[in-house]
Order: sequence, then C-alpha cells, then structure tokens
Amino acid sequence: MALSTPSGRAKGRTENGVLGRVYEQVVGEEDARVCKDIPESACQHQPRNFFAYLVANTFSKIADELSSARLILPWLMSALGVPLVLVGFLVPIREAGVLIPQLLVAAYVRQRAYRKPVWLLGAAMSSLGLLTIASAALFSEGIIAGGGILVGLTLYSLARGLCSVSAKDVLGKTVSKNRRGTVMGYSASLAGFALLGLGLMLVGTPGLDENTPILVGLLLVATLFWWLSMLAFSVINEAPGATEGGGNGWTVAWRQLGLLRSDSTFRFFVLSRSALLSVALMPPFYVVMIQQSQGGGLGLGALIIISGLAASLSSGVWGRFSDRSSQTVMAIAAFGASLAGLLAWASDAWLAGAGHMLSLSLAYGLIMICHGGVRLGRKAYLVDMATPSNRASYVAVSNTVVGVIMLFGGLIGLLGDIWSPLAVILLLSALAVVASVMCFRLPTVQ
Repeated sequence: MALSTPSGRAKGRTENGVLGRVYEQVVGEEDARVCKDIPESACQHQPRNFFAYLVANTFSKIADELSSARLILPWLMSALGVPLVLVGFLVPIREAGVLIPQLLVAAYVRQRAYRKPVWLLGAAMSSLGLLTIASAALFSEGIIAGGGILVGLTLYSLARGLCSVSAKDVLGKTVSKNRRGTVMGYSASLAGFALLGLGLMLVGTPGLDENTPILVGLLLVATLFWWLSMLAFSVINEAPGATEGGGNGWTVAWRQLGLLRSDSTFRFFVLSRSALLSVALMPPFYVVMIQQSQGGGLGLGALIIISGLAASLSSGVWGRFSDRSSQTVMAIAAFGASLAGLLAWASDAWLAGAGHMLSLSLAYGLIMICHGGVRLGRKAYLVDMATPSNRASYVAVSNTVVGVIMLFGGLIGLLGDIWSPLAVILLLSALAVVASVMCFRLPTVQ
C-alpha cells in the first residue's frame, strides 16, 4: 500500500525486474517511486503503464502521420485526380470530426469506471476508417475516390475522438503527474524518427506523385500500426475511476458547457487554446508557398523528412519542459511560430533560387517544431489542470468548442485565394503573438 506524504506525493512499490530498472533509468531512480495524482493501487504498475502508453501512443502517432490530412492525403487525392474543392475539406473534417462530438461522447465515457475499452474501440474504428480510405483510392478515382476518402476520413476522425476523450483520462489514472509530459514527449520523438526514416525512403522513389499503390501502401501500414497500438494499450493496468457525470449525452453536454461560465481558469485556457489554432492552421500554407516557389517544391519525401526531424529533435525537450511549466511551452511555441512567419516573409522579400527554398524549408521546420510544442503543452496543461473527477469533462468541452472554431477557421483559406499564402501566414503569425501572451498569463498547474 502506498503512503501519502505531506507534499501530496505517494511512495510505494513499483514493479521489479528489467522493466522496473529501465523505468528507473528513464525517469530517474529517485523519482521512479513517486506517485502523484493517481490512485494508490496504480503506483506499483507505473513501469508497465508508462511503457505500454509510450508504445501505444508512438504507434498511433506514426499511424496518424502516415495518413496525414495535411500532407499524405492531399498528395493521394492529387494522384487520383480528385477536384480541389474536395481536397479543401480534408483538414476541417480531420480536426473538427475529432473534436466536436466529444462533448456528447464524454457523457457516455463517464458512465464507465474503466476507460481503456473506449480507447480500444476508437482504435479499431480508426483502422476501419483507414481501410475505407485505402479501398476508395485503390478501386476508384476522381470525384468518386474523393468522396470515398472523405467518408473514410470522417469515420477515422470520429474514432480518434473516442481515443482522445479516453486516452487523457487513462493517462491521468495510470501515470504520475510529473511523468505525463515525458511519456508524450518521448512517444512524439520516436514517431518523428520513424517518420524521418520513411521520408528518406521516399526521397529516392521516382514518380511518387502519381504512384497511387505506394501511397495506398502507406495507409495499409498505418492500419497495421493501429493494430499494434491496440495490443500495447491493452497491457495497461487501469484502476476503476469516478463515474459521476454520466447520463444522457445531450443533457450532460449542456450541463458541462456551464464549466465555461463557472470555471474562470478553464475558460481562459479554452480562449488561449482557440488563439493557438493560428499555429495549427499555418503548415498547409507553407506547403503551398513552397510548391509555388520558383524552382519547384521540395517533394513529399523532403517534407516528410523535415516533419520527422522537427518532431524527433524537439518533442523530448518539449515533454520535459512541459512537466515543469506547460503554459510556458505553449507560449514559447506560439511565439516561435510567429518568428517562422517573419522568416517566410523575409525569404520572399529578399531571397531567390536556392536561398529562398532553403529559408522556406527552415521556416517550415520551425513551424512544425512549434506546432508540436503547442500540441504537447496544451495536452499536458489540460491533464494537470483537471482532477480525476472532471478530467473527461474538461477534455470534451474544450475539444468541442475548439472544434467548432476550427470549422470557421478553415474559411481563412479563402483569403489565400484573394491575397496569397504568405499574407495568410503573416495574419496567423500576428494571432500567434496574441496567443503567446495569453498563454503566459495562464496560472501554473504543475
């Protein structure tokens, strides 16, 4: 039985053997027995839970990247001759489909003392969504293929919503408070290295833009990674949690929205996270700007390499930093995104040829680093700000509100047609500065 200490820490037995010793090396021998903000019964299972969540989260991140709505799916649609009007729906469906339904889903999740089965269901549905996309791409083309891909992406997004609601709750119940950012950071880094290897393989692939079977193969590999992720997540030892707040989805949803009125800290976090959408919306405009630049685009393989390097080199640092001050991570990442916009502007104004492409590549890498920091920082902040009794509600309310805003934020693409991709980048960079200031004003929760 673990013993609570005056500082709120709990110390007890952890699993022995090789796994326990590796866990001590990863988190530090002194901190390995620290249990904070998790049930006492979960303390002894921390090594297994830490690494099971690490592996599952890594595999699911790799699967997400192999089916990225910001890079892979647009490339696939282009190869299939899908109209651009359907391509424009990719990112809004991918993001809003994950976020908006969560307010209703969370009410049903709250009825369950165990949330791990909900995540496993979401993972199984995710693999089915990818198989739908792959089938549409393999057996059709043009507008029919585009419609099938969007149907599969909708299923995939809804499934990822189930995973999102349940994963944070499982993490909060099984991994100590000061270890959550670390496990998320390590998983992002490992996924980044895998993405880097994929990019290196694709750089030398001739005719990749028109090679549909290779792109479909990426989706099938992503499906395999979801199955492996399910296997790893099933190993997590989850203690039963609170079930208050369960009930009719619509009734509970309206009641939970009251958190925005009654909880000032949570309300300001949601406002800050909404401003941080400026960072999430930037990457596609960098891709378009690179493709339109003189000398041609960098190619799918090169962009994948940059994304992989950005994630692998920065995520571990973001994760460690977020365990100390996640709001500072969000603020720094948002400010860095605004600097990337300035770099893109300077490149367009003063450079040409190879120098222009190099500086745009650096700006794209910086925005991907900052995007990763924003995502990891706001996840760690939300999990640490919440308590076991309201964590699922916090996640669902914030995700639903931000998902609705994301749908309207997607309209900013119209400005790209009216002005230019660079003008949109500069506008979003200005909003990122506002987001940075707001994040600095968030209270410390670590």
